[in-house]
Amino acid sequence: MSQLGFACQPPPDVETDDCLQEYTYLFNPDILKSKVAFITGGGSGIGFRIAEILMRHGCQTVIASRNLQRVTEAAKKLSEATGQRCLPLTLDVRHPQAIMAAVDEALKEFEKIDILVNNAAGNFLCPASALSFNGYKTVIEIDTLGTFNVSKVLYEKCLRANGGVIVNITATLSYKGQALQMHAGTAKAAIDAMTKHLAVEWGPDKIRVNSLAPGPILGTEGTRRLVPPGVESRNIYQEIPLQRAGNKTEIAHGVLYLASPLASYVTGTTLVMDGGCWMTTKNDFPALLGIASQSAKL
Repeated sequence: MSQLGFACQPPPDVETDDCLQEYTYLFNPDILKSKVAFITGGGSGIGFRIAEILMRHGCQTVIASRNLQRVTEAAKKLSEATGQRCLPLTLDVRHPQAIMAAVDEALKEFEKIDILVNNAAGNFLCPASALSFNGYKTVIEIDTLGTFNVSKVLYEKCLRANGGVIVNITATLSYKGQALQMHAGTAKAAIDAMTKHLAVEWGPDKIRVNSLAPGPILGTEGTRRLVPPGVESRNIYQEIPLQRAGNKTEIAHGVLYLASPLASYVTGTTLVMDGGCWMTTKNDFPALLGIASQSAKL
């Protein structure tokens, strides 16, 4: 007799930026053997778990962010847990020259890059009327321009000649005009459009380009910063069809699928992984009025 709801049960996860204590393989453990992935924002949160899951399936990784200490500590944890090499690099996705230098260092270490995960992002809660010009500009530069910058550098330096996979981490914010998220919503919507254009143009070079849009994910800085005080106590997750938040391992499994040969005919699309959240969760702007994080003062 099958377990009730077995197809909706989340895999084990830990909310901290630490590796999983146990892991059950649902994919072939060698599905990414000998592959190399370049992951921006890979030192914490969803990016850290993506790196771990790819590495548990035979992939070697480069994790890059502005905080070298964070990615260095993360790389040590990841290598010890998986037995795969992980190269930590400092990188600001807003600066093409810094990206070029980081990619050159990665190619010197691994000789190739097969998979790019554009995960670096910036966000905060803020009404559009209170959003500073610089705050909006910063989010667009990190999310949208950063995704383009890293994709273009990787394309020119290795993907055009060898093919590969790009996975862009986006969001569902623009689907219904989420309150207090105009800056991030427009940035992520632009990335989803970019995904389609690049999939069309770079498909002949044997490059697949897709987006993945997470919903509320436990153990991430985004959830900690974007869920307003007191909201969790109202049990908002009951508004989600699957009646819960997601976890980082689930998102990493989505990336694993898109990066693997199992998705060999999938390109130019967005995989929404939010438990149905965007379709049913109330966009309660009046209840959110006045809520803005300190990080809005960029």
